[in-house]
Amino acid sequence: MLTTLLSNGFDIRRLTIQRSAAPLHCMVVSAGYEQRRNEVYSWDGMKRGTAPFLVIQHTTLGEGRLDYAGVQHRLTPGQTMLVTMPHAHNYYLERGGHWEYFWLLLNGREALRLAREILDTTGPVLSLEATQVDRLAATALDVLTAADPTPGQVSVLGYAAMAALHDGAFSARTPDDVKLPAAMERVVAFVDDNLSSTLQVERLAEIAEMSRAHFVRRFTVSLGRSPSAFVLARRLERAERLLLATEMGVGEIARLTGFANANYFAKVFRRKRGAAPLEYRATRFEAG
Repeated sequence: MLTTLLSNGFDIRRLTIQRSAAPLHCMVVSAGYEQRRNEVYSWDGMKRGTAPFLVIQHTTLGEGRLDYAGVQHRLTPGQTMLVTMPHAHNYYLERGGHWEYFWLLLNGREALRLAREILDTTGPVLSLEATQVDRLAATALDVLTAADPTPGQVSVLGYAAMAALHDGAFSARTPDDVKLPAAMERVVAFVDDNLSSTLQVERLAEIAEMSRAHFVRRFTVSLGRSPSAFVLARRLERAERLLLATEMGVGEIARLTGFANANYFAKVFRRKRGAAPLEYRATRFEAG
């Protein structure tokens, strides 16, 4: 089906859909197959209005770039980009570059909910199987060629596109090989790099790009403990290493691991490890 879409040639179509008395919540708004070469092409996710929507864009030739919340991605043939608006990202063609791709633009709260689940798991760049790319291409071709589609047909196409992405993000994953969702990996890396700082749950939720309540739920499911419990565990693990690998005093270790002061650190450490910090250091050296 990808071959059929490409054979159809470069094209863009924006659908005009009659308003339904019973609103549907996953709708394709437009689709296209385009080529960009030696031109200025750049889309800023914060400058596309305030109405929420999402873009699925699959690279067929050349290369594009994506700056997603400060992380750089190369969009090469076979890769599929998923982004939502408004959001702090920018996808663009480098000066003198060449990029061919087909795309779908969707709106509706169900489309956005599914997109958020996928982004939390994979991040904004997916490597889909050929059959899943064909399903996306079939959806784009249907949008480009369908005669006066009804709201129901447009919703079917929207769900078809999101289902293809869903299968690419989740179907091949098993309990034994599931990686942490990309959002959670960002949070874990941030925690490990900033253990000496104050790590409020609100700040971690910002790193994950989620509301506080949604972040706490997702983090707890992904890592098996609450964010605050995870941070405390990481602080204590770091403190243990510093106690055993250095001659630092309790106050310095408390500062480097984010505890308010030496007394509070010692109190928490005793409660969690069954011994005061210096007792723990001494007993481990004796055991060695």
